[in-house]
Amino acid sequence: MTNPTIRVNNLGKLYHIGERDNYRTLRDTIVRSFQLTRKNTEAEHIWALRNISFDVNEGEVVGCIGGNGAGKSTLLKLLSRITEPTEGEFELRGRVSSLLDIGVGFHPELTGRENIYLSGAILGMKKREIDNKFHEIVEFSELKKFIDTPIKHYSTGMWVRLGFSVAAHMEPEILLVDEVLSAGDAAFQKKCLGKIDEVTGQGRTVLMVSHNLKAIADLCEKCIWIDRGRIIRSGMSSEVIVAYLESTQPQRTSGKIEQDMHENPNSDVLFRHVAVLNGNDQHVTKLFFGESLRIEIEFEVIKPIGQLRIAASLERHQDGVVVTAFHNVDDPGFDLLNMQPGTYFLRIETKVSLSPGGYSINLEVKPVSGILKSGRNWDTVRRAIDFNIEEFTKQGSAVPSIGGVIRLESKWTLDRHP
Repeated sequence: MTNPTIRVNNLGKLYHIGERDNYRTLRDTIVRSFQLTRKNTEAEHIWALRNISFDVNEGEVVGCIGGNGAGKSTLLKLLSRITEPTEGEFELRGRVSSLLDIGVGFHPELTGRENIYLSGAILGMKKREIDNKFHEIVEFSELKKFIDTPIKHYSTGMWVRLGFSVAAHMEPEILLVDEVLSAGDAAFQKKCLGKIDEVTGQGRTVLMVSHNLKAIADLCEKCIWIDRGRIIRSGMSSEVIVAYLESTQPQRTSGKIEQDMHENPNSDVLFRHVAVLNGNDQHVTKLFFGESLRIEIEFEVIKPIGQLRIAASLERHQDGVVVTAFHNVDDPGFDLLNMQPGTYFLRIETKVSLSPGGYSINLEVKPVSGILKSGRNWDTVRRAIDFNIEEFTKQGSAVPSIGGVIRLESKWTLDRHP
């Protein structure tokens, strides 16, 4: 019988609402233990994870899915020993590399070269190992020209490239991967997924958290679905993903952004409401095929921001694939400069023809200056609102099912050969 590389047994993590996880005296610990027995415990504490048990065998690639706040990232933080469990136990057999927060240990005043050695050391690499991997790390990041430049001058994308390159070139037996690829551009995300696929092909054990269900389906043989801190289902990725998607079918139609929907509730800019409008400016949850799509976004600026970048992406319910995205910076005649505190309303209008089916709108906002100058103070809201595209046009014509996601306008001509 094979011994699992990762073994988790009744793992649980309890957080104390409104309190920092500081060092405590023995007296504080005793008082806290007494408080946990009080009847109002539920109002003061929250179980981020409870009764989590599973095994991952050597060479297996296992995905972990679930909504925001489900406990996925907490699980990886526990396994990475960033935080300690409240109950239960786990065992990891082999060297562990964690891709939880790209750029961990980077210092803005140091050069890219210096940060490779600093971050590599923090991740557990020896200097000789970093020396041997240095050329590969730089080549993968595509930053050779800037490697001796202080990274405070790097863009967000350059920061992400270097951070992933360092962490991905360790040679662990176990790789823990959180949602670290969302900040990169499409080409780099594809490259990173290829690197992870290469790692999995070398027989290493991988536990991967992602909202990208297609990536989970492509890379992971098995999958774990976590919701509200508990495992709902585990098994073959295809079966678990279908069950997860079916469970999310009840639609969000109000458009109000609730507090627990914010990925970063402490952001300098927060989304408050989103609506889908038809050609008559009516709030709807269904559109006829070919009808113009209008999106109305209400957001609040908490602190002054020099320039904002706002994106709205459309995610297909069928498979969780993001089929297209709209960015305010794509419109050369429109910008969001010198934004002062207050509430704003933003409207997007597009004539993209989506194939019939269900879709969600995901929202993201961040300062154009990126993470180096402003910190990770952007907000992301997944599935802010749902809507459907009907199988009929507004004129009542049925739409043929011919595949594809986006139907582009085209003009056809026919000539007969003489």
